[in-house]
Amino acid sequence: MPKPSATTAKPSTTKPVKRTAATTAVPSATSAAPTCLPAFSLPGSDGAIHSAAELRGRTCVLYVYPKDHTPGCTQEACDFRDAHARLHAAGVIVIGLSCDSVERHRSFVAKYRLPFLLLSDVDHRLAEALGVWQEKSLYGRRFMGLVRTTLLINATGHIVRTWPKVRVGGHAEAVVVAALELARGEGAQPAKGDDVQ
Repeated sequence: MPKPSATTAKPSTTKPVKRTAATTAVPSATSAAPTCLPAFSLPGSDGAIHSAAELRGRTCVLYVYPKDHTPGCTQEACDFRDAHARLHAAGVIVIGLSCDSVERHRSFVAKYRLPFLLLSDVDHRLAEALGVWQEKSLYGRRFMGLVRTTLLINATGHIVRTWPKVRVGGHAEAVVVAALELARGEGAQPAKGDDVQ
């Protein structure tokens, strides 16, 4: 697997954008999405360190989002929460990824009763490796940040489908349909216990 790249780009410190603000990703010729999930070692909302190796043998939905407790990200998380039972029963793992701290992730999980893991990529190394840490534009100002993206990963760690620049409305259901179809084709076994303890 390709190793995560290490750059010195810093996360944006701007305040959360209001629902009506139009933030767009600036096209980049250097952002190339990988075909396999890159190796990583990141802390999760459950207090443990997680790696890509843990996902081998399972169908996984990895959704990347900008920031906990913001309107669009909250809606997306709750949509995946509401669909979680169907995914879990089919052996599909759901994982969220952002640059928020573990503490902020924990409060987000607790407030909205999210039944899945959130990974903390504070130095955005995995985001860079995935090609989702990009230059964005808001009101003529440019800055680096996460572009809302969802990846569907098969049992061998290959990224079989990508939803870039996600619009939240109806997105989770579209992902569920594709993930269940993939899981059935791979003969995924129903998961034992919850994704998050």
